[in-house]
Amino acid sequence: MPSTPSYRYRKRLMMTSALPYANGQIHIGHVAGAYLPGDIRARFERMAGSDVAWVCGSDEHGAAITLRAKKDGVTPREIVDRYHEEMQKAFDGLDMSFDHYSRTSSERHRGIAQDFFLTLLEKGSFEVKTEAQFYDPEAEQFLADRYITGTCPKCNADGAYGDQCEKCGSTLSPTDLINPTSTLSGAKPILKDTTLWYLPMGRHEGWLKEYIENGTFEGQPHHNASSWKAHVSGQCRSWIDNGLQSRAMTRDLDWGVPVPVAGADGKVLYVWLDAPIGYITSTIEWAEQNGARWEDWWKSDESELIHFIGKDNIVFHCLIFPILLREHGGYILPSNVPANAFMNLEGNKISTSRNWAVWVNEFLSEFPGKSDELRYVLASIMPEQKDSEFTWADYRDRVNNELADVLGNFVNRVLVLTRKYYDGAVPAVDPADFTEVDRAVLETLSTAPAQIADLIRRNRFRDALQAAMGIARLGNKYMTEQEPWKVFKTDSRRTAVILNTCIQVTANCAVLMEPFLPKTAAKLQGAFGIIQPTWSDAASDMIKAGSTLGELSILFEKVEDEVVEAQVAKLESARSASTVGQVKSEPQKEIMTFEDFQKMDLRVGEVVACERVPKADRLLNLTIRTGLDERTVLSGIAEHFTPEEVVGRRVTLLVNLAPRKIRGIESQGMVLMAETADGSLRFVTPEDGTAAGDVIR
Repeated sequence: MPSTPSYRYRKRLMMTSALPYANGQIHIGHVAGAYLPGDIRARFERMAGSDVAWVCGSDEHGAAITLRAKKDGVTPREIVDRYHEEMQKAFDGLDMSFDHYSRTSSERHRGIAQDFFLTLLEKGSFEVKTEAQFYDPEAEQFLADRYITGTCPKCNADGAYGDQCEKCGSTLSPTDLINPTSTLSGAKPILKDTTLWYLPMGRHEGWLKEYIENGTFEGQPHHNASSWKAHVSGQCRSWIDNGLQSRAMTRDLDWGVPVPVAGADGKVLYVWLDAPIGYITSTIEWAEQNGARWEDWWKSDESELIHFIGKDNIVFHCLIFPILLREHGGYILPSNVPANAFMNLEGNKISTSRNWAVWVNEFLSEFPGKSDELRYVLASIMPEQKDSEFTWADYRDRVNNELADVLGNFVNRVLVLTRKYYDGAVPAVDPADFTEVDRAVLETLSTAPAQIADLIRRNRFRDALQAAMGIARLGNKYMTEQEPWKVFKTDSRRTAVILNTCIQVTANCAVLMEPFLPKTAAKLQGAFGIIQPTWSDAASDMIKAGSTLGELSILFEKVEDEVVEAQVAKLESARSASTVGQVKSEPQKEIMTFEDFQKMDLRVGEVVACERVPKADRLLNLTIRTGLDERTVLSGIAEHFTPEEVVGRRVTLLVNLAPRKIRGIESQGMVLMAETADGSLRFVTPEDGTAAGDVIR
């Protein structure tokens, strides 16, 4: 076979993934955006022999944290401790192979961030300006960006924050908002003078333009600008062409890294100065634990820096952080920022506030041992260039038709036939017995690793995964066409060639799939006796004749339609529970006629029995007396009420809603609930004197 190439990266590779805010759970949009791409790249580079460090950590400062703490009635420290642990659990469950995962609320990070700020201050990198900022006269405090909401000037969506509109993704300033409102008190904020440190970004337009458009830095070639995604460079050019404005690098807030300057009481570092320095902190901690010099990764021309992020963070990583690194001096700048677009869910944008999301920890709890299935689907639909969409039906189809029917089926057939005909031992073959068809398969094995490696290094993970799956498809097709179960009866030498070739294909899958499906790859490697393979191993005859293959259970179980239906129903139930009674009322719906209203049959019902739905954290199974009958109704209220609290209640019930099967149980109606400002649910309870069956008009 052809000689195998070297895949060693020529320089150290410093990789980061966006620090997730420690104010909520990790959902599939986060994973597909910044973490799965980083993990695939890091795993591949390690297998290729590259010197790679991949770091991340929890972003634990900023207004988003204090807002969540206020909502939950706890301290910011309690919030970040809770979600730091929850996020690590999610990442561990999905086998994210960070070299180090840190947190920005540590004393170590505080010192590093303050030293960085002071260096910039000494170099004259900031402007100190007294300007009018929004102030809440009722709460008596200045308002950080996330403490202000209003109408987005770009898309007219309500509920936009002072720094960003979550509907259209536009980056905003608080004064851009139409009809701004304080989230602390609901009052209309006033403008009041405060002194802050600003980064005069306009000073840097010239070199940033060269850096983004031509890939040059300080007059020297720095990176291949054409390798950057079009939406990344395009967004940066748009900002530069419109003129970069000064941006505040400090905030009036009581939670964060204190500004280390006399007289700056009550001021902290802006989260987009604080958080990126978290990458450096994480690297320093990792280096100390591993006897390395962190400067070799951040301050050496022999290192390359890549940021994996979502498209909402492009400006911060491509413009603001490079300015900070250059101003400080001695640091390398990113050579690529392969930001992904957004992942939508079942026809709508993922929304944490409306609970329209697939939460990773919830998935891992409901689907134990299925992390590779989720990784596979998310990698297959990764929003690399434009927004993509996750649906449970597509999840089912990809698991069933691709993982189970292609990869799983092929591996199973190879092992079963090898045990049947050769007692599990790899049959010996004579290369002279190979046909053109056999040699074509082996030639594909020799070229596939380089092809997949090139795709991964160009951050084309969807294509790389399909190329790796193509090896399994090739093996499946080859075995089906060669029919060793028939050939064995008349030609044992030919059967040996066929199965030996299939074994080599399977072994190559065990290596090439590792960056994408680490658990599955580990199972395959164990069964085939492959120990810590390198990427180059995949381009050779990996399994020697006479080797004994181990046992292997079925790799992938098929997903039943009922599972899909239950997950979609859970989403709808969660959305219904979370959208009733928002703090800010939604616009009135389209006017309906009186005749339409008369079609709704609302009645008083009495709950006579209630139990939890197995393996469904949010569903209760209610038996309700309606005056017409006793019927089963499922309701997504299990996180708010125990079954004992529900039995005996009178409820408002929509009785003529079309029946719907959820978790294999037919639900015959809907219980109406009200959501309070703090997100808890309350029954819409009929007054005393009403009885089951009374019609609500």
